[in-house]
Amino acid sequence: MKLSQKEFDRIVKRAIGRISPEIRQHLKNVVISVRERPTRKMLQEMGLQPDELLLGVYRGVSLIKRSVTSPPLFPDTIILFQEPLEEACETKEKLEKQIEITVVHEVAHFVGISEERLEELGYG
Repeated sequence: MKLSQKEFDRIVKRAIGRISPEIRQHLKNVVISVRERPTRKMLQEMGLQPDELLLGVYRGVSLIKRSVTSPPLFPDTIILFQEPLEEACETKEKLEKQIEITVVHEVAHFVGISEERLEELGYG
């Protein structure tokens, strides 16, 4: 599946709207960005091989590691990778669900939500 940037952005917005309010509230000060694919450097930083799929990544300082004396220099960002997401999904409905799951997992990295809590919320 290959979508235009505009169509992909619409699906991202719908997917974010599906996220539970408990998690979505943490997106207020987070930039969500879409790139075609991760760079080699990003894959290396994540410990992945060039042929492995990376659907999204969180960039920033998690709430757990923040300090009042040294605030983050850049805004927290979730980067979604369009081509790997399209590659992983056969339909727009599956793509929307996968984007929702990806964003939720990246938010979990940001706020320190446990895998157990994600499972309770239906994102395990």
